[in-house]
Amino acid sequence: MDGGYHIHLVSDSTGETTYNLARACLVQFENLHVQTHTHAQIRDKDKLATVLLHIREAGDVVLYTLVDPALNRQLAAECAKLSIPCIDILGGVLSHLEKFFGQNTQRQPGRQHIMDAGYFDRIEAMHYTMENDDGQRLDRIEEANIVLIGVSRTSKTPTAIYLANHRGLKVANIPFVPGSDLPMKKLKINRTFVAGLTTSADRLLNIRKQRLRLMGEKTLTDYVTLEKIMDELRSAKQLCNQMSWPVIDVTKRSIEETASEIISLYDEWIESTVEYRPGSTQ
Repeated sequence: MDGGYHIHLVSDSTGETTYNLARACLVQFENLHVQTHTHAQIRDKDKLATVLLHIREAGDVVLYTLVDPALNRQLAAECAKLSIPCIDILGGVLSHLEKFFGQNTQRQPGRQHIMDAGYFDRIEAMHYTMENDDGQRLDRIEEANIVLIGVSRTSKTPTAIYLANHRGLKVANIPFVPGSDLPMKKLKINRTFVAGLTTSADRLLNIRKQRLRLMGEKTLTDYVTLEKIMDELRSAKQLCNQMSWPVIDVTKRSIEETASEIISLYDEWIESTVEYRPGSTQ
């Protein structure tokens, strides 16, 4: 098909939900050229009419999240006339949940982005996580929900930011440097969840070499010596085993996958540590 396929993502909010779902589905297909068209904040008939013009010009599939029943029906009806598949990615789930809970939803566009207490908790978590990056502000380490430990370039910072932004967790990360003392007392081992991040020596070597090139460094140091890197990784793992901290290998994991594993372990730890709750003063 010349020009590939055109998928229209129609949303009455930011379009994040439709985009992420489409992306999660499309990566399962191979050898396809797909162009996505995002139409966000579609909350009235005039805006929907503009979207329908684009769909008529180049439209193969429509994915949408419109909680307004009138706009929902109009989009579905117009797509039916054009013989274009039109998929409501939230409607079925909402209908089943309404039936299960025995109540109708408010069908309010963008409700998931409302600036409630949870929203401001995520903002606070982001501020904390940025301030406590790479071993900074150890005087506030006891406020962390999660502490990540690992040698340099094991994705500690991006993982911490993801956890703060998407889950509202305060995450500190501390670099492991052989021969240096980690702030064991400040971690308060029995009251702080700590996870170690590791990776393969070859991958770490390549990442560090690339970083030095970007920084304009031409002289090889212990930082990019395979033997030294293997020693760092071995020492870091020994520490985690000694402290009974779980270790996650990020070699073949995306940031999202690493974060998911950390959250699962964190939830298990919370359940097993009855007296601890985030923010508890006990």
